[in-house]
Amino acid sequence: MKLYDYFRSGAAYRTRIALNIKGLEYEQTFVHLTRNGGEQLKPEYAAINPQKLVPTLIDGDLKLTQSMAIMEYIEETKPGAPILPKDAAGRARVRALANIIACDIHPINNLRVRNYVRDDLKGGADGMRTWIEKWIHLGLEAYEALVANNPATGAFSHGDTPSMADACLIPQLANGRMFKISYDAFPTVLKIEQACLKHPAFIKAAPENQPDAE
Repeated sequence: MKLYDYFRSGAAYRTRIALNIKGLEYEQTFVHLTRNGGEQLKPEYAAINPQKLVPTLIDGDLKLTQSMAIMEYIEETKPGAPILPKDAAGRARVRALANIIACDIHPINNLRVRNYVRDDLKGGADGMRTWIEKWIHLGLEAYEALVANNPATGAFSHGDTPSMADACLIPQLANGRMFKISYDAFPTVLKIEQACLKHPAFIKAAPENQPDAE
């Protein structure tokens, strides 16, 4: 498998985590999102991924885009540790937690939106940070409420093994820290983060451990 990747991309980061949890081998091809105006915007990469985003996963003749679809695909087709629970209720809970991040926080805080708020809407660096903090905190308030004092929560967001929810959560927390966002109001989230950061799959996937890290 080949993964078109960028060390700082939250969506690529969550994909790396999921691949690592399942113990899958993958070759990385790096697409720098800010160098020379963004390598993802060049025709060569646009021909691979028309959205001009990372990640893209190539598995044989199959080309997959969108991190959530990629994670579902590897769960359904590849051996290794599961990233979704066996029971339907558990899978629904994990998907709901994952989508708080992947659908409600990340899309409105990713690079192109941040740049639009800062430059096109003339919010500047301060306005961009205020924007980021608002949507991260709003989403994490819901995440914290769903995992705190819930018997389904274990060392991780769901039980005592990492899942798709954790794969989404950790990159979002890391991205927020680039802008000095505080998470003190979310103690259960922080406890889950500590468990994740000790897990080999998360360590291997960390941005600072990627060959293209700066």
